[in-house]
Amino acid sequence: MALARHVRGVSLIEVMMAVLVFSVGLIGLAGLLITSLRSNQVGYQRTQAEFIAMGMADRMRANPLGVWSGGYNSTTYPLTGTQACTTASACSPAKLALRDQYLWSSQLKAFLPNATASIACTNGATPDATQLLVRPPYAGNCVMQINWTERGAGDSSHQAVATRSYVWNFQP
Repeated sequence: MALARHVRGVSLIEVMMAVLVFSVGLIGLAGLLITSLRSNQVGYQRTQAEFIAMGMADRMRANPLGVWSGGYNSTTYPLTGTQACTTASACSPAKLALRDQYLWSSQLKAFLPNATASIACTNGATPDATQLLVRPPYAGNCVMQINWTERGAGDSSHQAVATRSYVWNFQP
């Protein structure tokens, strides 16, 4: 009989150890889930930067007169103010470039945290207006850079904010 009383307390210790091991496993799983969610957010922001850049490049391809006259060159994106072009008046290539810049600026603000950007286009040989309306490419090159802030993944000691950049060298 004395032996049976001693064995009864052992099962309680086994249950407590099983609960402890299970709890540690759940805490580790929660940490993995948080890291996964943060990594998904980082991937989302990088994809948004790519889509925003492609959208602006498409706008620039549609307005070669505005591109090669310097209408898109700026280092101060996002822009603030009002658009120069409305539905009531026709757009010149320069006004269309300004309208595109305002639309692009609103996308930068909406989809990327603390976004800044710049576009610099240089043309190798200055084509005349008739060549710009007829045949691409125009021997020119554009560099687009988008910067935004990204929160670090990991525990609270690794929450540093990093600036990320997307740089694209292309011919519109």
